[in-house]
Amino acid sequence: MTMMAGAMVHDAEAFIRRNLELRPAPSVPEIALYAAHPASRLGRLSGGGGEPPYWAYHWAGGSALARHILENTDVVSGRTVIDLGCGSGIVAMAAAKSCAAHVTAVDTDRYAVAATALNAQANSVVIDILQADILDDPPPPADLILAGDLFYNRNLARRTLPFLQRCRAAGISVLIGDPGRKTLPRSRLTAVAEYRVADFGEGEASGGIYRLAK
Repeated sequence: MTMMAGAMVHDAEAFIRRNLELRPAPSVPEIALYAAHPASRLGRLSGGGGEPPYWAYHWAGGSALARHILENTDVVSGRTVIDLGCGSGIVAMAAAKSCAAHVTAVDTDRYAVAATALNAQANSVVIDILQADILDDPPPPADLILAGDLFYNRNLARRTLPFLQRCRAAGISVLIGDPGRKTLPRSRLTAVAEYRVADFGEGEASGGIYRLAK
């Protein structure tokens, strides 16, 4: 990591510590996360416009995937796992708590990377964290890829599915968590489980767990 990159991560971590609250995750109280609250003023990160930072909020797909892992530890136990588009890192931490052999959390956003690092520290788990876009890369060395809420818009879905299909063809298992968005490629998936979990704000949603078929 360069000195500039290190400084950027430090600044992001300082911002998160100052403006977010560490508290148990809704529907997954075994894991504590730095989360947004009414006084967080996260609009400053997007200049007052654009979408709120996704890593500071709970999403139904990721929450359901974390819940599924914690209740079915054999899914990850002893396996090398990648949390793709990790956001807050809730799925990666569930995997680490469930005895995965090695966990890597990947995201393109430096604040998501910083939040994941702080959340991992708060939960006393060890995970590798990578800031990168790997969707155009060859399949990584892993036994299992966990993808929570990566089909929330059409453009991202169009990039995510081919990557996950390449990984599946290479023998890597893929589990997806999603509340059933229109862009979810249901015809390529096998339903595994469903959980009623918290979604943005005070809402709830049915978070589905899906296995990508070959």
